[in-house]
Amino acid sequence: MDQCELIPPKGPWARTADRLISQLPFLSWWPQVNRRTLKADLWAGLTGAVIVLPQGVAFAAIAGLPPVYGLYAAMVPVLVAALFGSSYHLVSGPTTAISLVVFANVSNFADPGSAEYIRLVLTLTLLTGLFQLGLGLARLGAVANFVSHSVVTGFTAGAAILIATSQLGAFLGLDLPRSGTFLATWGHMLRSLPQVNSFVLGIGAGTMLLAVVIRRFWPKLPVLLLSLIAASLFSLAVDGPAHGVRLVGALPESLPPFTPPDFGLDDMRLLVPGALAVSMLGLAEAVSIARAVSARSQQMIDNSREFVGQGLANVLGSLFSAYASSGSFTRTGLNFEAGAKTPLAAVFSALLLAGIVLLVAPLTAYLPVAAMAGVILLVAVNLVDRHGIRHIIRTDKNETGILAVTFLAILFVQMEFAIFCGVILSLLMYLRRTSHPNFTVLAPDPENPRHPLVNVLRKELKECPQLKILRLDGSIFFGAVNHISEELHRIMDTFPEQCHILIVGSGINFIDASGCHMLFNEAMSLKLSGRDMFFCSLKGEVLEVLRRGMCLKRLGGEHIFESEGLALAHMVPRLDPERCACCPKRVFRECAHMPGGEEHVHAPAPGSAEPV
Repeated sequence: MDQCELIPPKGPWARTADRLISQLPFLSWWPQVNRRTLKADLWAGLTGAVIVLPQGVAFAAIAGLPPVYGLYAAMVPVLVAALFGSSYHLVSGPTTAISLVVFANVSNFADPGSAEYIRLVLTLTLLTGLFQLGLGLARLGAVANFVSHSVVTGFTAGAAILIATSQLGAFLGLDLPRSGTFLATWGHMLRSLPQVNSFVLGIGAGTMLLAVVIRRFWPKLPVLLLSLIAASLFSLAVDGPAHGVRLVGALPESLPPFTPPDFGLDDMRLLVPGALAVSMLGLAEAVSIARAVSARSQQMIDNSREFVGQGLANVLGSLFSAYASSGSFTRTGLNFEAGAKTPLAAVFSALLLAGIVLLVAPLTAYLPVAAMAGVILLVAVNLVDRHGIRHIIRTDKNETGILAVTFLAILFVQMEFAIFCGVILSLLMYLRRTSHPNFTVLAPDPENPRHPLVNVLRKELKECPQLKILRLDGSIFFGAVNHISEELHRIMDTFPEQCHILIVGSGINFIDASGCHMLFNEAMSLKLSGRDMFFCSLKGEVLEVLRRGMCLKRLGGEHIFESEGLALAHMVPRLDPERCACCPKRVFRECAHMPGGEEHVHAPAPGSAEPV
């Protein structure tokens, strides 16, 4: 009995349940929830809520928003992404990179912190969510794969410098223009160094130093929160405002308010390019973080479902005063290390944060802006992946170029252009590699009893003076046909005495109509010049395309062989006997039976030659 017959087909109820789970993914993990997982998730959620409190305020400052909007972004979006995503441990919310991209886009159209600025940011978030949701529903999760690691690494390094630059004024107690370029801000800062407020600088530097010490000796404690509390107490004790220390101010004691969409066609025209950049960056962040954690948790990640989760999080978040969010490196890693078992940990984090905001929001009135700047500078320093940059530079020059272009574009051009530029360069590099298949010259190895065909660059071997054996590694499609044709002509011009070519096709994965046309034309061109082209070891899919394209019929069956051995057994006797008679190389077993052949040449049976 066929094994497939043992598996009964799914009934209508089972099929309905599968469709429901695909639309409501939290139904797939809900049965795993029990008392043990609830306890672990509750503790992990509490830890995440405490950590995001200072982070959310810092990220909002980077995005040019009032501090409370960073906390709003860590509530509704986190809950929605956890329920509709595929990762058990991914925690969404505000991030440094997304915050910086939001500021870079919207600050061109409105003053940061103003009501118009907030409206445009929420509109940008809604458009971002719609882009992400559309990609997810279309099952285009593979799109995130085209944002390469080099692009993300270069973007993150450049973003770290811009983040640090944006905080120089608050850290040094200087009034620097926020809308200036990277070079302009640094130039203004250097000219204003004599006006640095040493008291403000001391609070910012002290906050950074305290955070480093706590992280070094007590890494499990909420480092950023404790550092900000200490800075607030110090400022309160020495009357910081009297020394020019600015304070953040009290946060409103409220949950995220409902904000209905309010935009027109002009707003969409202005914000769509930035929304596309934010959506691609957010998806790349979320998927890469989810994959990194899944490698440790042994969980399968569905990219398209993550797209849907992130899209819904931003769409619904924008309706509740949350700006664009994505997966958070820090909070996701902390969530996993804290022992989270299910996405309920992220749900608990959002709910507990709402409770904390209602209790401690007034206390932010004593928080120095310089302390916030110090924390953000520390975050920026840790954002640079120095090990990853060194690895890319040592490994691949092309990837190094992509990293450098992305990094420089962020500093000196628009940020969304840097993302698109990095992605386009990655695609161009990929197309360049796929459109340049490699020809490898092969020859029989006489030292091996089976006489396999091996790469002549790996081992110095004799080649037949009349027959060139080439293995083509790569696909034959419209983007590669010109390169393949040029390489064939170059090889034949370099070795004019080799009047026959045998192409080993074991490395050809597919061929299209343009490839069929090119192979036939090259074969006919060689025939007109007194040469001949043969093929062997072609895959079934390639042979089927050649058959449908009439190439098999036009080339003739005597030019295409199943294996290398059969091809050589057919081709060697057709070589010029006069040249074979005086040839001292005798590289093939068939050469022993040619005129002047040596009878002591031994080799395996026909059909045994193998490429290496």
